[in-house]
Amino acid sequence: MESKNGMNRRDFLKAGGMSTLALTLGTTGVLAVGSKAFADTTSNPTSGFGEYGPLVPDPNGILDLPKGFRYKIISVEGNQMSNGAKIPGAFDGMAAFEGPNNTTILVRNHELGAGAALGSNPYDAAAQGGTTALVVGPNREVIKEYVTSSGTIRNCAGGATPWGTWLTCEETRSATHGYVFEVDPTQPENEMSRTPIKEMGRFSHEACAIDPATGYVYLTEDASPSYFYRFIPNDTNQKPGALQKGGKLYAAAIEAVQRPAASTFKTGQKFEIVWKELDPHLCREDAKAQGCIEFSRLEGAFFQEGVFWFDDTSAGEKKLGRVYRYIPHTNTLELFYEGNDAREMEYPDNICMTPWGDLWFAEDGSGQDRLMGITPEGKVYPFAANRQSGSELAGPTFSPDGNTLFVNIQEPGQTFAVWGPFQRRNSARAREMSYAAPENLAPQVSDKMAKAAEEQGMSVLEAAAFERHGVKI
Repeated sequence: MESKNGMNRRDFLKAGGMSTLALTLGTTGVLAVGSKAFADTTSNPTSGFGEYGPLVPDPNGILDLPKGFRYKIISVEGNQMSNGAKIPGAFDGMAAFEGPNNTTILVRNHELGAGAALGSNPYDAAAQGGTTALVVGPNREVIKEYVTSSGTIRNCAGGATPWGTWLTCEETRSATHGYVFEVDPTQPENEMSRTPIKEMGRFSHEACAIDPATGYVYLTEDASPSYFYRFIPNDTNQKPGALQKGGKLYAAAIEAVQRPAASTFKTGQKFEIVWKELDPHLCREDAKAQGCIEFSRLEGAFFQEGVFWFDDTSAGEKKLGRVYRYIPHTNTLELFYEGNDAREMEYPDNICMTPWGDLWFAEDGSGQDRLMGITPEGKVYPFAANRQSGSELAGPTFSPDGNTLFVNIQEPGQTFAVWGPFQRRNSARAREMSYAAPENLAPQVSDKMAKAAEEQGMSVLEAAAFERHGVKI
């Protein structure tokens, strides 16, 4: 095929690169072809992702999963850690790191308040929150379990760093609390773990994630109203302790709109962001004074393939929740998905991206909480359901090899290892998710284009991408 300027398909791919192709492939995956609508599955090696089927009731009444999947409870609140102390409760955010000898090291938050500190080197001896670590063997058995940081309050979520540490966030705000702490699971309770990164802001932190291309940290706030923050470190070498060298904190605003409210955003609407520098000690007050974007109540966050994903748990017309994405490369913010049916979304909280490119979110609603997925094609599906009423699912994270999902039930605290026929790792699909169009914004494709795509051995999504760039088939 040739373009209007004589460029053929091979030249186009070579010139544009995979990032351009990924950007142009963005669709819901449901395309209107002629007068018909169908899901794009032709010549698509990723078709069928997320097709796990209905959940099978757990005979133990704990965790429902699709057919073919199994779970093991690997840690329980009140049992003993390796040093004989009791495992603390209120399990929350979590991350998985590659350990020695084919092990996985989990770092887990504990959303606890005032009380005697868990560890021996706390930030505050009168604060009970902190983090623990689990060294999990290839047989999904815990080899070692220990405290990694202590003396903090309401460690709700956080985020993994590209250099193998965990940023644990305090969901509180007082004279001495409301900070982010960096935890190295291989050096538990060291000086770094008890040193607050004060320039990253004093507010009710929820989650954070780092852009590996720049080292910038993006953060969410669990308050109402809440703001979307960015921290630019003085030291962007991306190594343990670099964030403690300080930096500048900003909040997102929209230049053309005074005091914008995210509640007015529509699905698919894009906004160019400006960043307002803040006093990190009075960041909320400063963000309000400078007219920064006000969200309902922000929760989970994850960075993957050039996009920062985050959710607003009680936002939207029906107040069931929303998912946003911010693309640093274009400095644009977009509402990606809004819950309009409680069967598909109800109060999203922690989020993660699967190894095959779907977005997963854990619910924190009033009924049965689930772990739900959204595909690049716009499909929403359940993967797990917590049968224990009154307790949320939290901290979903995949092992480095992608074969095991680890997830928590908060109360009573339980950590699960889940395995089964997970889809294979697919980085191309993950890139597609980064630029997939929000729901109901799929391109229109003619019958002629669909037929030509089939003759070329292309997916309809790929054909639509080339057509948008003026490349004829």
